[in-house]
Amino acid sequence: MVTLIRLLSTIKEASKKYGIGYVIKKGAYVWIYLSYYKIFRRGKTFTFRDKKHHYVYHIYNNTWMNERAVEISLALDLIKKYKGKKILEIGNVISNYFNIPHDIVDKYEKGYNVINEDVVDFHSNEKYDLIVGISTLEHVGWDETPRDEKKIPRTIENLKKLLNPESGLMFVTLPIGYNTVLDKLLRDGIIKFHEQYYLRRISKNNEWKEASWEDVQDAKFGKPFPGANGLVVGIIQGQDYSKNA
Repeated sequence: MVTLIRLLSTIKEASKKYGIGYVIKKGAYVWIYLSYYKIFRRGKTFTFRDKKHHYVYHIYNNTWMNERAVEISLALDLIKKYKGKKILEIGNVISNYFNIPHDIVDKYEKGYNVINEDVVDFHSNEKYDLIVGISTLEHVGWDETPRDEKKIPRTIENLKKLLNPESGLMFVTLPIGYNTVLDKLLRDGIIKFHEQYYLRRISKNNEWKEASWEDVQDAKFGKPFPGANGLVVGIIQGQDYSKNA
């Protein structure tokens, strides 16, 4: 239902801006490609940490063309394991694809269960069992005026404090090449995760393969393929943080 409402809203805005002819042509293009991937690439998988995951092909954000195909798959697999637990999402992403009850912090977007606060200042009496951020942290401090190059590390430190200290887990994905400051923070080890993994896009058909930091550190955003061509997957354990705090 949420996806349908967003889709209708997008169609309405595009019709006003570009005209109904553009919307019809664009709609036809999207449905042709979505149908192709749903029919001919159904069942396709990628491997992450020795486990096979199915790519997610969805009409929202044309996931067959970009990193969302793997990010949403990994996040959904993790969220299923935390069913019934306290879950916080940074940025309103997952609700565009699946109806899963959870808290969401998003400074700009309006929606059900969305808390409109800046994530760097967000505080809660709740301690979360799972915190998820799908290609969101790279926008923090970067796509803002004025820019704040130190905001991402401060945000991560704030999120750590929201984790259940006994069993909490934070899972984030970060596209390489979008935010040059973030890339440098990762390269210099200023931003560190307890576990850090990497995925690299290897084909026009949006196939992804687990890689090393050396494989992705110089990846370009938007080249040679649309969106991210290299991803960092970062994991922080609440219990590890509580021991080191």
